[in-house]
Amino acid sequence: MSNTDIIKFLSERKRRIAMSLAGVIICAISVGIFKLAALGVDPFQSLMSGLDAIIPIEFGTLYVIVNAILLIFSLVADRHNIGIATFINLFLLGYITQFTYAALQKVFPNPSMIFRIICLIIGIVIICFGSALYMTADLGVSTYDAVAIVMANKWKLGKFKYIRICTDLVCVTLGCALFVMAGNAIGKIPTIAGVGTIITAFFMGPLIDFFNIKIARPMLERGKK
Repeated sequence: MSNTDIIKFLSERKRRIAMSLAGVIICAISVGIFKLAALGVDPFQSLMSGLDAIIPIEFGTLYVIVNAILLIFSLVADRHNIGIATFINLFLLGYITQFTYAALQKVFPNPSMIFRIICLIIGIVIICFGSALYMTADLGVSTYDAVAIVMANKWKLGKFKYIRICTDLVCVTLGCALFVMAGNAIGKIPTIAGVGTIITAFFMGPLIDFFNIKIARPMLERGKK
């Protein structure tokens, strides 16, 4: 490999790391916005919300602990899915989400329903954009994503999309159960598993694909020139 090739490789590597970092930060901010909207979050965050309601420690620390457990599973089962982005996600997302949500609550202590709906829409668009950056960088997946990948590709339990549906359903069910066990009224369940959860299930894929094609991939290709 020539010096020019090495320089190009290192330059692309830095660009991918920067995209991963930006993607995770944007996703973390979006989760904070989802929490302010209180109209439902994505399935894994539903589980985290349930755990957060019943376990008396900071959300950021709890997020690291849960993902560390999932990381151990991935390292034992199939470490090929683990990369730099996995650790960026593990150590940053929870704390940035916690900070974003606390800051938004101070600025908007009693948001109206219209404002919450606007927050939900903004959150969906932002999380899809962040996910596009993070996925296009291709430096590893989140520990939660890795679970379904291992079950589909390593253990051959079925197609990824069906296994992912199953893991999502488990997360939502456990999250709601823990949320109620923590003393919250059943009527408040839609705040962690509601319309936002349904919308993310149907619209995240197409939106992520849109941002991949229109923004993330061109950004990566532009840097190679």
